[in-house]
Amino acid sequence: MFQGASSLSLDTKGRLSVPTRHRDVLTATAAAQLTITKHPHGCLMVFPRPEWEKFRERVAALPMSAQWWKRIFLGNAMDVEMDATGRVLVSPELRAAAGIAKDAILLGMGAHFELWDKASYDAQEAKAMAGDMPEVFKDFSF
Repeated sequence: MFQGASSLSLDTKGRLSVPTRHRDVLTATAAAQLTITKHPHGCLMVFPRPEWEKFRERVAALPMSAQWWKRIFLGNAMDVEMDATGRVLVSPELRAAAGIAKDAILLGMGAHFELWDKASYDAQEAKAMAGDMPEVFKDFSF
């Protein structure tokens, strides 16, 4: 399970350095192979390959009424591999889709990660924090 936030900077070639605390797990459980695709909230999802395969099967099994979402998730998926220094290349198309130029934030979301443009994430988080909590948290204890 991946959790926590990491502020990162992509290099001039669009490579992202995976935080050290996640590298060993990704190497052991996914042979350093990841898949990156679009997320409907304007960020990118980064999956260890075994988790991507589970997600891909679920999406591929959706009915024809979800064809556009199949295209968004599956049609934009890019397979990548961490290099010897723990970097992965985020394609120009995916960087553009998420508005990521340089500063980014990587969020551990359990079985996968979300990769956000830092300014976009900060704005979305501030908006969420200023609003009411969703009803599902009504009886949740903190």
